[in-house]
Amino acid sequence: MTSQGTRDQGISNVETEYLEINSKAAWPILYQHIRNECGNFTYTCNESKKPQNKNLNRYRDVAPYDHSRIILKKGQCDYINANLIQVDRAHRQYILTQGPLENTAGHFWLMVWEQASKAVLMLNKIIEKNQVKCYQYWPLGDTADDAMTFIDVGIKVEYVSKTESSDYTTRILKLTDLESKETREILHFHYTTWPDFGVPQSPTAFLRFLTNVRQSGALDQNVGPPVVHCSAGIGRSGTFCLVDTCLVLIEENGLNSVNVRDVLIEMRRSRMGLIQMPDQLRFSYAAIIEGAKQLPSNNVNVDNEIVTNHYDVVNNISHSSIEEEEDEPPPLPPPRGESLTRSMMPDIITNATTRNDELGGGPPDKPLPSEPPVQTETSTTVSPANSTVITNNVHENNSDGVAVPNETTSDGENSLQTSSPPSSPDTKSEVRQRRLRHKEKKERLAAYVREIKRRQKETEEWQKLKRSLFKPLSIGIGAAIVGGGILAICGYLYMRG
Repeated sequence: MTSQGTRDQGISNVETEYLEINSKAAWPILYQHIRNECGNFTYTCNESKKPQNKNLNRYRDVAPYDHSRIILKKGQCDYINANLIQVDRAHRQYILTQGPLENTAGHFWLMVWEQASKAVLMLNKIIEKNQVKCYQYWPLGDTADDAMTFIDVGIKVEYVSKTESSDYTTRILKLTDLESKETREILHFHYTTWPDFGVPQSPTAFLRFLTNVRQSGALDQNVGPPVVHCSAGIGRSGTFCLVDTCLVLIEENGLNSVNVRDVLIEMRRSRMGLIQMPDQLRFSYAAIIEGAKQLPSNNVNVDNEIVTNHYDVVNNISHSSIEEEEDEPPPLPPPRGESLTRSMMPDIITNATTRNDELGGGPPDKPLPSEPPVQTETSTTVSPANSTVITNNVHENNSDGVAVPNETTSDGENSLQTSSPPSSPDTKSEVRQRRLRHKEKKERLAAYVREIKRRQKETEEWQKLKRSLFKPLSIGIGAAIVGGGILAICGYLYMRG
């Protein structure tokens, strides 16, 4: 353990680095340097390209590296879009994965079971910006015996309890192996206030969340790695792992020993594209600085109600235009054909030496420097319930204001073909067929989103009715009739849901 003086000096050095980058508005430049260096990686993603696995990927440009991918042991399919990230010097390991699809939810829980994970960390909502970002893969606890059974992998998931906080919800779920009848309790930490393609307003709530996760023992060495996911499993998920790992290294070796950039590049060797935008990199630095100030031991000190938020302080003295726009709506997506992980680079990098064709928006479907190309065609999978699951869906808005699919990249941006106008009747016919298929997919996803919203609304109505059901009733025949009527109505709604 380092002395306090060395610790303070180290923090000062990291703050100096943060303030220097901030004052020059150079986060996009640093971020691009990291991506360029990762562009030299030669890791393969061959398993993700196999025909039987393509529809198991949520986004076409986020695939697991072969050398670090999680391999399922049970069942006919051993593939899941997930990677194991190990940082041995920090004694940390994480499984980063995409938000489950309907046809991969069973694989997700099988992975949790086989890897002996103690917790799942979910950093996104099911629906964000009117787009489906994740399948509802766990039971909500609407009824006393609420459970989900995944026959394909022989796993049953049951709701036990939940505790709600202002920024996250902690659930306890019970997993049962239907073959061996063995059961385990799993923690489900659901962070609900982290915006897609954004960052929390300050590190304070995020560090509280990290504290809760740490105190649960989910990150300990004597249990399996936690399963961390957002929608793509690279942006918010990468931010969480980077901050946690760096804070561990600071505690053990002092902050002078930590190079945030190098740690991120090391983690990117296990899963592509971690940290999706410059602002997430900036937040990571700020959270590490604030966490180091509050972390004399392995627990964040949040008992004191009055905590100086270092992140807000450095924001106030920064001259970056990015700071002023943090509470503004997100920028419009880049032109069609640009891959999802291209960041919304501000004008400050116009004269930077790192500006190149990739930054300016190169040809459609050009591979990112940090990500090998993966499949580009869209695919759909029909679930056992005859509902179509759109696995590769870039989202637009139709006249109803409901998210609709196209071809998907991890930013949820449109990557429709941008080729020159067709010059032959055959080509025109193919274009018409593609447009028709895209229209059909839009209609299917729009119906899917409306169904999710309908179920959520009925769940709320059921909760209200359930509360009124258990209010004391007057004794008598009339009360019995009224109570029976309420039960009948509730039963009807429940069967519909």
